Amino acid sequence: MKNLSRACLGMLLALSALPTAAHADEEESTDGITITGSATVVSDYRFRGFSQSNEKAAIQGGFTIGHDSGLYAGTWGSSIGFNNGTEIDVFAGFAKEVTPGLTADVGATLYLYPGVNNTTVIEPYASLTGTVGPASIKGGIAWAPGGQNSLGDASAVYLYSDVGVPLGDLPVKLKGHFGYAKSDSFLGGLDGDVIDYSVGVDFTWKVLTLGVAYVNTDAPKLGGYKEGVGADGAVVFSLGAAF
Repeated sequence: MKNLSRACLGMLLALSALPTAAHADEEESTDGITITGSATVVSDYRFRGFSQSNEKAAIQGGFTIGHDSGLYAGTWGSSIGFNNGTEIDVFAGFAKEVTPGLTADVGATLYLYPGVNNTTVIEPYASLTGTVGPASIKGGIAWAPGGQNSLGDASAVYLYSDVGVPLGDLPVKLKGHFGYAKSDSFLGGLDGDVIDYSVGVDFTWKVLTLGVAYVNTDAPKLGGYKEGVGADGAVVFSLGAAF
């Protein structure tokens, strides 16, 4: 499944939360406008538990333009291991603090695979982010509606939660993720349901962040399916710079 079926798999069962303003950390503001960006190298591009780079290294980067009103838009891209070798995501949304310590975010992501027909997917999303003591907690939902050329009548929904806990004044943060994907397509597993999870730690120095995480899913092992689609357990390393 190193071809278009891998792309459909990523669309139907791995369709972020990935691309939002969270892609970058550093900010520069002028007249209420903020521009952030990032560049990252990862040992394996795992999107909601599934490798998009044939379990090989990938180069990623993007930028976001935000306004004090809460509106934002941006793009993010990565090398991948199928079709033309490139994924480009375009996203836009609105994020605002609805109550002290709680921020709501709604928007949509357009997933593009340039040069490949019938692979574009649009995915609306919504999330809430808050704090409990020193921990930051995020929960969200992303939905890929059916009727799109690349998905046909199939649709997919993804529910997830993320937690991050800094270790005191150290430039270290523990992180965890849990996600559940439900798809009309058999590509996600024998029953169309997949759980993914990860635990890891980030080390930050100035604009650089070194991350290491263990990622896995409950995709079925029957017939080597789990390993064949890159959904087996793996330790993933990343090195990114924010600007």
